[in-house]
Amino acid sequence: MALGWLLKPIALASTLALSTLGVLSRKYQRARFYYHLTLYVSTLGALSLWGVVVSILATVTGQRLNINYLVARSFYLTCSPAVGITFDVEGEEHLTGLLTARGGKEQSAVLVGNHQSFLDILYLGRIFPKRAAIMAKRELKYTPGLGQFMSLSGAVFVNRSNRVDAMAALQAAGDDMKKKGVSLWVFPEGTRSSSAEPALLPFKKGAFHLAVQAQVPIVPVVVENYHRLFDGRTRFENGKLKIRVLPPIPTVGLTADDVTKLSEDTREKMLETLREISEPGPSSAVKHEPAVVEQPESEPAIPKEKEKEHIEDQEKGTIHLDIKKSSNSDSEEVTSKSGNESTEDEMDDDAVLLRKPKPKSTTDS
Repeated sequence: MALGWLLKPIALASTLALSTLGVLSRKYQRARFYYHLTLYVSTLGALSLWGVVVSILATVTGQRLNINYLVARSFYLTCSPAVGITFDVEGEEHLTGLLTARGGKEQSAVLVGNHQSFLDILYLGRIFPKRAAIMAKRELKYTPGLGQFMSLSGAVFVNRSNRVDAMAALQAAGDDMKKKGVSLWVFPEGTRSSSAEPALLPFKKGAFHLAVQAQVPIVPVVVENYHRLFDGRTRFENGKLKIRVLPPIPTVGLTADDVTKLSEDTREKMLETLREISEPGPSSAVKHEPAVVEQPESEPAIPKEKEKEHIEDQEKGTIHLDIKKSSNSDSEEVTSKSGNESTEDEMDDDAVLLRKPKPKSTTDS
């Protein structure tokens, strides 16, 4: 009650500001950006706190391995209607099938997805499977609300600045995956790659070392490039996006020597899918004017006298080249003998300067 006099005006002002922003968002893109961003961040914060509650309840009831699934779906069902973004999912059976892939038992897997911005949490909310955790950078562990939820949900935190610590975390994660039959979600690009064009950054190899070490399949997940809806600065529109889950890539029998090729092949498949399901970027939309090919001017007829001289020169092995130096200079006739005896520079058919060595003079011999 003591703070009631302060909290009520703040709540009233916040509600009024958000309502005004909502009205303006119907007409102005900038207002729509801040309106949707406010709703998204507010929902994310609220669901992080809700995640802590769910984590405690799920642990008590023996559902700890499904904490991420429960919170992810809660976030999607709350936030998606608020910001107006929905998803069409293709190949979701490759995720749900992991629960019964080993003769009715759970199959662990390394799930890899493309990473564009913090809006990716929304698509994770739509497709994140049961019995799965997430790999994240260690710094997130100390984020209020989110860090506590991730710790309780079994997230694997990796210290990217310390290779020894990172490898130890991966070793522990691999052992835990095989023991409990859980999957691990990883963003192999390592950081966000927001771009107007459908593109992927080079992949880090940690996820692929983990999959080979644990001998579990890799399941690639690709969400289309959504820069047209959200660019992180001025645009946050509603719309429908595509997600495609690719068939699992087996790793049984592979060794550490195969990790590089495995990483490159997976990235190539994901990049091909990303380009296929995404709308063309700005560079693809630019219409290029057809090149105008200039027709060469017809050469003037050679007088009979010149033609006769030309034939005689050919019989002698002499070639005449007319090279124009500038618009103000006359044509200079350069005579070169056949063979390698030329001391002049010549131009080949592709306008590449061919410099021939000068022969040694008789005085040098």
